[in-house]
Amino acid sequence: MRHTGGEVRHTRLPAQCDDPSQDPAAQRVLLTLAVRDYTDDDNHAEFAEGIDQQLGVVGEWWRTPGPGQPFRQVGPAEELRNREQVEDFLRRQHVRELRAQALVVFITGHGIAGKSDTHFLRLPDTVPNRPLATAVRTVDVVAAALDSHAENVLVIVNTCFAGNMHADLAAVEKEIRPSRRESAQLDVLVTCGLTTKIEVLRFPELLRAALERLRHTAGITSSHLSVPEFMAQYARGLSPRDEKKFKLHHLVQGGTLQPSPCLPNPGYARLREPSGAMRGYHPWTAEYWLDRATGRPNESDSGWYFRGRERLGREIARFVEPAAPGGVLLVTGCAGSGKSAVLARAVTLSDPVFRLDPLYKAAEAASAPGTIPAEGAISAAVPARNADAAQVAADLVRSLGMSPAPVGATDDPVAVWSRQVQDFVVRASDEPVTIVLDALDEAQEQARIISDVLAPLAPFCGRGAPVPGPRPEECRGGRRQEQPGGDGALASGRRVRLLIGVRSSRPFHASGAGARPAPADASGDTAAAEDGAGLLQALRRVFPAARTERTDGDEGRRDMELYLRALVGGVPAAEALRAELPHVVEAVWPSFIDARLAGYQLREARDPVALARDPEWHRATLTHGIRGLLRSDLRMVAEDGLPPRVALALLKASAYAKGQGVPWGEVWPAIAGVFLLPEQLAPEEWDRMIARLLSGRLSGYLAQTVEDERRVYRPAHEELAAELLRPDADLLAGGGDRDGDGDGDRDGDRDCGRDGDGGRDGDGRGDRDGRGGGRGDRDGRSGEHGDRDGRSGEHGDRDGRGGERGDRDD
Repeated sequence: MRHTGGEVRHTRLPAQCDDPSQDPAAQRVLLTLAVRDYTDDDNHAEFAEGIDQQLGVVGEWWRTPGPGQPFRQVGPAEELRNREQVEDFLRRQHVRELRAQALVVFITGHGIAGKSDTHFLRLPDTVPNRPLATAVRTVDVVAAALDSHAENVLVIVNTCFAGNMHADLAAVEKEIRPSRRESAQLDVLVTCGLTTKIEVLRFPELLRAALERLRHTAGITSSHLSVPEFMAQYARGLSPRDEKKFKLHHLVQGGTLQPSPCLPNPGYARLREPSGAMRGYHPWTAEYWLDRATGRPNESDSGWYFRGRERLGREIARFVEPAAPGGVLLVTGCAGSGKSAVLARAVTLSDPVFRLDPLYKAAEAASAPGTIPAEGAISAAVPARNADAAQVAADLVRSLGMSPAPVGATDDPVAVWSRQVQDFVVRASDEPVTIVLDALDEAQEQARIISDVLAPLAPFCGRGAPVPGPRPEECRGGRRQEQPGGDGALASGRRVRLLIGVRSSRPFHASGAGARPAPADASGDTAAAEDGAGLLQALRRVFPAARTERTDGDEGRRDMELYLRALVGGVPAAEALRAELPHVVEAVWPSFIDARLAGYQLREARDPVALARDPEWHRATLTHGIRGLLRSDLRMVAEDGLPPRVALALLKASAYAKGQGVPWGEVWPAIAGVFLLPEQLAPEEWDRMIARLLSGRLSGYLAQTVEDERRVYRPAHEELAAELLRPDADLLAGGGDRDGDGDGDRDGDRDCGRDGDGGRDGDGRGDRDGRGGGRGDRDGRSGEHGDRDGRSGEHGDRDGRGGERGDRDD
């Protein structure tokens, strides 16, 4: 997880466009027309200082680095005193004939409200009662910009009585040729109403506050803002009493909610564009794979901690090598056992661009021979968390380097985009197509993803199920449309390799890849005994030749110890600490997320060896899994200046948020405030608390992604989300469950609740997989809110999704 809370560096990045002298239409220009030297006024020194502050913050905003050319900032070479100087400045800059991608004009100074619904810019040499001859009609400056050849124009007027321009602007807008009004985005904002005078220091104060909000708390990830977004961020600094007086007025509206090239986003962080299997994703979303592959405890950590998994790493590397045949590999295991990490490592290390990153050298040095996939071996990688079938199909299309095809009003988008994927495979000829789908158990439409997105690829994967019959929408004009590939797919040499990550219950005798099979049920079906009617069995029905690799076998204990060694390797007395790590592994096995959190606590402890040897830490923290670890961290978070009660309210808000997570802005504080009642915090105090949460010891409990161009935050694992959603969980309690009620402790769960075991006393409440919420039945499998397999937990569905939240280490 990478978080950009905090100051955005203003290191200028290389422009992606050509030199403006060679391509004038691509240039971006900020033209400032500021009148400051009113020496005859009583407060002229204070006014001049205010104008300088305005120019300073405007210049800083429009120096924001972005993906396009930087703004060329132009202002008068001398103090403007009379009308002739203003007109000469416009002529020298060729404003009326300017060709540019973006033109921003900032006008500031004293204004005059005319007697005939017009407005003038007052100059130091303006003669009272002679504005027509000695002042500048403000609309003439605005019109020069609006009727230029610039594709996007934004004019901001910060003068007294600027609202009087309304009638003038309406007339000017009518005179602009229709073709320009339709093709260009033209916007005019004014800061004062009909009778409002300028408060020279108020505008830079409000603009500065908006700039800082966008850098720190707004979470807008696009490189540019829309005009309504800019106005909203500016207005957030206004009190209800000042709103009418100082709000921005949109006198000419470009008529679009899309980001404007005229408004760079000060909070934009330019990240490396995803490549390889991750292409088509937003750069923030692509961090999903790197987070899981590295095993880092938080976004500020730049290390590579993935260790072990050598046998499984070699199996995956062989499975995706260029000469390998088509097939399906199911990577499965109980919650937190490292499924996502194993798949993410393969996706990340095969990425050609990542191989140029210095971090790849660290990963290569930490990897055993034969465990790194070939460069470019993976064609597409899609996380399915909280996605429906249409989203998974569309993401798969994008990850393969295409744009999702347009969908008609009567078309099924899943069928349209699934067909795109099949067509891509057909066109691939002899080149193998390797697809990674992670967290299928966390998707919203699991059955349909299997039947309508994955199953049509079965003929390309070797022996598998036949291509399903046509859906109604696949028939046009009463004729069946042929499925791509068909019976000749295999003969033509086209190959698809599917790697699918899906959670399943741990079999009784799991050992690595299932060396000792689970006991058969009454019908003799060992798979049914292992996971009943769950997703793993559904995948095996569609792909009967699929191979299965488990991540929760006993060999993983050694892998977890190696991971912890890497994570705490730099602490004092590291050798003495390593001797204690097997005991930590025994306490947290098989959850790698618990191992990560425990390792971070050891790494941050003043005396990590003493903590590792502390029986109370084992009894009250580690043996209670993620609940005990969270309780421990909540007790210590006050050291970061974050009250535990506030921290818990923020974490709960992230768990209750719908969609992909909770955005910062105004939403996160509003939801968290419900859990903090009756205590209340001011908005600026909430912002400070969230900043401390994201930069402190609790940051590892959150993952982030992008939704609707906003950074959003969610619990880093479904186990954590389940704990935060439990109404009876007292996470601020001083220790573990001392009364031995077995409420979610680890003593009865070490095998991931085999076939849905409950807590230590067999009450079926909240086992490690979240698989037996409420009171369990005699087998401990279903629970009051559990699914048919006893796998889903309090918020799971009957397909065993295990609640709404995604995991980080699963």
